[in-house]
Amino acid sequence: MPINKYFLSALSAFIIWGFFSLALKPLTNYASLDILFFRVFIATVFLLGINLMFRKSVVVEAKKTFKELSNKKQKSAVIMTVVGGLLLVLNWFLFIYAVNHVSLQSASFAYIICPILTTVLAFILLKERIDVWQWIAVGLCVISCFILSYGNLQDLIYSVIIALSFGFYLVSQRKNSDFDKFLILTIQMVISSVILLPFYPSFGGAVPTEFLFYLLLLIIVIVFTIIPLFLNLYALKGLNSSTVGILMYTNPLIHFFLAIFYFKESVSVAQIVSYSLILISIVVFNVANFKNLRQNRLK
Repeated sequence: MPINKYFLSALSAFIIWGFFSLALKPLTNYASLDILFFRVFIATVFLLGINLMFRKSVVVEAKKTFKELSNKKQKSAVIMTVVGGLLLVLNWFLFIYAVNHVSLQSASFAYIICPILTTVLAFILLKERIDVWQWIAVGLCVISCFILSYGNLQDLIYSVIIALSFGFYLVSQRKNSDFDKFLILTIQMVISSVILLPFYPSFGGAVPTEFLFYLLLLIIVIVFTIIPLFLNLYALKGLNSSTVGILMYTNPLIHFFLAIFYFKESVSVAQIVSYSLILISIVVFNVANFKNLRQNRLK
């Protein structure tokens, strides 16, 4: 796969998500569920407003496309969209909880496992091909995970749940390719809101009154939710899931460096070795991309 707009879209999405903790950490004093509720509700309002005011033609075209599909494809599209919304809600809650109540490193560990699981899931479920260099990269990632999980089996199990939720999301949305990605994202946010709304009166805390809370939520919704999710869904139109999965490693790498140099979390020798292996695996996985880029420059 050459380095093109799809490749750069995926890479940009994961770089943006890598800095998510800068907006999330100041909200540590708020309950994870409250952050999740407001993130989903505000994102839904934004996305619905954009689609209804500026993208009516896209909505009309999507309705037409849906009606033209066979019953089997209609059912598949509905299931993939609903499942995508459910997986996003689960992934977001677990990630918010990990960052604010466990450690930033535990959250980044989840996204170390995620690309491996995504690559394997795409190989099993979507029959996507993986070349020798990519299998070597996957092997290096597995080794790094074993090193990191030594003595932290409980954290590993927790991280696997986060990783699987996002891995299945990527694979499911790769199959759900008949409709506009921004519209799909909007529908998934609506589904998420419908699911969460009944729980808000019982599980939501007092309505926040601090200006900082809403300012950071707006930043989270626009910069760390809508923009990277759209870039990620757009990238899936032109990249296979395994490539997106490996590019995902930029996310935990940025988390890891922020945890050490900005949030001053402690780091072990095992973590340094593991993350070094991850850097090597990213280069190895993208050997073909680098070769294509060099050939294009020589032409």
